[in-house]
This record gives sequence, structure tokens and C-alpha cells, in this order.
Amino acid sequence: MNAPLPLIDNLEHLPNPYTQYPTILNNLKAGVRQLEDPDYARDLQLALCFIYSYNGSQATFNSYRREVERLLLWSWYVKHTPATTLKRDEIEEFIHFCNTPPESWIGIKNVARFKNHMGERVPNDEWRPYVAHVSKLDFRNGQIPLSEKYSLSQAAIRATFSILSSYYGFLMQEEAVQQNPVALIRQKSKFVKKEVTRRQVRRISNLQWDYVIETAELLAEEDPAMHERTLFIMNALLGMYLRISELVADERSAPTMGDFIKDTDGNWWFKVLSKGNKERLVSVSDEMLNALIRYRRFRQLPDLPTVAEPTPVIPKNRGQGAMTSSRQVRNIVQHCFDQAYYRMCDDGHKSDADDLRVATVHWLRHTGISEDVKVRPKEHVREDAGHSSMATTDKYIDTEYRERHASGRKKTLRPH
Repeated sequence: MNAPLPLIDNLEHLPNPYTQYPTILNNLKAGVRQLEDPDYARDLQLALCFIYSYNGSQATFNSYRREVERLLLWSWYVKHTPATTLKRDEIEEFIHFCNTPPESWIGIKNVARFKNHMGERVPNDEWRPYVAHVSKLDFRNGQIPLSEKYSLSQAAIRATFSILSSYYGFLMQEEAVQQNPVALIRQKSKFVKKEVTRRQVRRISNLQWDYVIETAELLAEEDPAMHERTLFIMNALLGMYLRISELVADERSAPTMGDFIKDTDGNWWFKVLSKGNKERLVSVSDEMLNALIRYRRFRQLPDLPTVAEPTPVIPKNRGQGAMTSSRQVRNIVQHCFDQAYYRMCDDGHKSDADDLRVATVHWLRHTGISEDVKVRPKEHVREDAGHSSMATTDKYIDTEYRERHASGRKKTLRPH
């Protein structure tokens, strides 16, 4: 089975499907013969309108595009029917397909869906609907992804069910389908395993953090021009539990120094635009405020931000404006992790250092929340973290694990 071509371009290149759908259709018709049929053309238009409604968040748009586009491609090329005609058993068949797609549909690296050619956006024939990955540590050890080892995680399966159920709910509102076939699947448990216990939060240890932040401080002393920014980024990610998207500029927002706000009591807050386009205020601790002052002094700014100060929080390496590359932040954090790992190994802590080989930026957020929830009211931590429910914050409370392990530590292998 040959690999299909992509259907939906990146958000910045996608015309509004509500008003410019004929343009999108004409650009795709040459490579997708199904679109000569009005039923398939309508199928695509509905999908585009649904996905485009999530244009307020690049990450959400990408997730919904991935799932709906896979469904359309499978429905068109495997079942040879528009997705609006699929029934419950066919949706189950699609989930099985996602678990074990043919090798021709699996890539071993992320490539652009579309590319520029003679002033036009054309489908990239190297793109694949599914991509095999290896772990961060395996990749660093020289292993490469193999299409035959592709697998779908439990989290990915849950996302597929959730997004497709929303999609068919939209189709019902548009009177394009009579029922939601995803909602009719009663035994989702055969696809999604129920967790029998709460998963532990992926975080770095306090010893690892001590080495990481000390490493950032040493780097800043050796090369301030390069690494004062590194030090501030590390402190901000842990100290305010920020996501990368809340630190770099994107189409929704560009964090500025004016987002640091002092209230009438003299307390400092940092205003961020978080998931779901919701603004929240994060409390700024005294130590975080000192880290901000140090960073501002390096940048030859007054110690504290002024009201509505437009200075970018994280500037570009070159040129004007705010940093827009989340990959650049990941590289900065990874360099810090790597240097801390080597220092820990040199100090005889290799076994304690190993997590730094697989840790990601998001682990810093988890670490900050996990430590704060030990000493602060969890309601306050929830607000600072931007969790939608207390259940999410509760996942960071590991008292249950500590007590459970303490009670089991004295178990004997030779009962009396």
C-alpha cells in the first residue's frame, strides 16, 4: 500500500476554510484524485472547518490535525469511503490500523507536510502519517528509529478517542452524520488499558537539581554573554513551573518584562497565557525575583520591570524581538543537563546522574510543582501551575508512595 500525500498544511499557510475553501481544494486536487468526488470534497471541508476552529493554539491545532487527517486518509485509501459514512465497527478497525499501520505509512523522522515549489505550497512526498521514534537516550547512543518497531502509546490512543469523539460531535452539529460512532464504542478498554495505580511524576531529584543550577551558574560566570540567559531560563522553568510555550513568543503571545506585575501589597506576579488561551498569574518568590534582578542587570535594564514594559523576557540571539524557537530553549536546557551529568559523574555520582540523560524540559516543571506541593497549600500550587482540576495537582503529592514503601521496607523473606 503506497503512502498517501498530506491533506492539511501548517496553520500559518492554511487559508480560512470557511471563506477560502475553493482555493484549498484546487491546490490539492492534482495530487488527491478523491477530491474530484463532491462527497470527498465535502468530507475534507468539514474536517478543515473543525480543525481550523482550534487556531488559537498551535499545539492543539497540530494534535487535532494529526488525528483527523489520519482518519480521512485511512477512510479514503483503505475503506474507500468518506469519513462521514464510517460506523462504530469501522472506527474500531481504524484504531487497530493505528496500532499497526503498514510500513509504507510510517516515517523515521518528522518532515514537513508541504514545501514551497515555484511560489506554491505542494505536498511533500517524503511525509508519512505515522512516525517511529526512539527514546532520547537511545538516540544519543546512536540508535535510529525503525518503521517496523513503530508502536502507539496508551496516551496516544486516548488522544485519538478523545479528538475523534469531538470531531464526530461537530459533524452531528453540522448534520453531516446521525450518530457519533466513537461514543458508541462501549469497550474502549480493549484498546486503552486502565491504570491500576497512579503513575509517579517524571522529575529530577534534588541532588540533580543542585548540580544543574550550579552548572548554570558556573556557565554564566565563565561566559555571561551566552549563559546569563541560560541561568534565568533554568530558574524560570523550575521556579515558576513554566511550560516552554509560556516562555517563548508564538502567534498568541510574546512574553515581555511588563508581564511581571507588582500588586498593591508589593507582591510580584508573572502573567502567562497558558493552555486553552487562559491567562493566569504565577506568584514570584523572593529568590525568583532576585534571579530576575540579576538577569536584568546583565541586560543593562533597571532592577525591576516597569508597568507595560515591552522588553522581551527571552530575546533572540540575533536581531530584535522575542525568542520564538522552543527547540532553542530545549537545546539550552539539554546543554545544562549534559554538563551537570558530566560533573556528577566526575564527583562519583554516576548512578544518581543517569536520569539527566533522559530528562526533558518539562521535568523541570514537574520538579518545581512536586517540591512546592510538599510545603504550600495545594490550592495555591494548583493556581500557580494552571491545573484545570485539583486531581491533576494531587498527582504530585507522593506522600502515599513514601508511606507505602516505608511500611513495606521491613518485609521479610522468611516469615516467622
